[in-house]
Amino acid sequence: MLRWILPPMDQEWRVTVALVTGSGGLIGSEAVRHFAGLGLDVVGIDNDMRRYFFGEDGSTSWSLERLSRDLGDSYTHFAVDIRDRDGLEQVFKKYGPDIAVVIHSAAQPSHDWAAKEPYTDFDVNAGGTLNMLENTRRHAIDAPFIHCSTNKVYGDRPNNLPLVELDTRYELPEDHRWYEGITEDMSIDHSLHSVFGASKVAADVMVQEYGRYFDMKTACFRGGTLTGPAHSAAELHGFLAYLMRCVMEGRTYNLFGYKGKMVRDAIHSHDVLTAFEAFFRAPRSAEVYNLGGGRHSNTSHIEAFRVAEEITGREARINYVEQARTGDHQWYVSSMGRFEEHYPDWKITYDVPMILREIYEANVDKWVPQS
Repeated sequence: MLRWILPPMDQEWRVTVALVTGSGGLIGSEAVRHFAGLGLDVVGIDNDMRRYFFGEDGSTSWSLERLSRDLGDSYTHFAVDIRDRDGLEQVFKKYGPDIAVVIHSAAQPSHDWAAKEPYTDFDVNAGGTLNMLENTRRHAIDAPFIHCSTNKVYGDRPNNLPLVELDTRYELPEDHRWYEGITEDMSIDHSLHSVFGASKVAADVMVQEYGRYFDMKTACFRGGTLTGPAHSAAELHGFLAYLMRCVMEGRTYNLFGYKGKMVRDAIHSHDVLTAFEAFFRAPRSAEVYNLGGGRHSNTSHIEAFRVAEEITGREARINYVEQARTGDHQWYVSSMGRFEEHYPDWKITYDVPMILREIYEANVDKWVPQS
């Protein structure tokens, strides 16, 4: 059932559809709910590859079932693999110019997993993104294309920053140009990316190229730690949600390298989607934005464990592994300055303690102690 909605800005009244890949995942499911809340009909594409990547912990089946139950006729689901060009084309042909926006959040998101199956990782991340771009160009060229990229496109270059070791974290000197956050002019060249990072670089650059070469409205959002209660928390992906799950269930958390003092900025999925909406309403071509919590919302592992212990009243079980993961960032805080310059009305609303509290409250009846 298609419905007429109030259009963004200067567009005419018309039937509109939001197409979301990875619709059962953290950002995908938030995108489905957010754009449905704006009055759009939402078409989701998700074949639960996350179960293949990470096992039952990572499966998005529960999220997809909840979306269908909560949104009813406003949500239409297709269990199509984004590597399937013919299958994707059938979806795009069905909705064609009624597609008002494409949110591409489907991906293989893990460093470690990518090294086990490089073909699969590249086919999903790079090939799948190209499939989405080309179908958008052929069938819905006016639709803004929002791509969930990653800060891993910068490779391990952030690890060359002059970091100082403090009691609970590594930190940049306050007079450093990137103290307030790394900007988009950090080079993506001459660095170690990991197989995953390289496949996401390929996707990122292709999204930019379709913006420039075909004059499409595209944006790469290079995410830091994107998080929230809808995360299907697994060891290889989902830092804050998995950390909270381990503390709540009494699982042992394997902490890899850097003395647990590595720093991540974290942005709640709600704040991610308000940024996406801002771009949707006033799209630009071939844009690149870093996307994270910045100085407002960041934490080290040590600091996050302390907050989780305070919230749960339980002691964390930690197994420290000296060797850091290949390509892992020792310190990463995003600058949102470029995005805020283009969209000055956007504001971040969550910080790390708020995020961890919400993850706890959303899962208190599901993630119970195992012993």
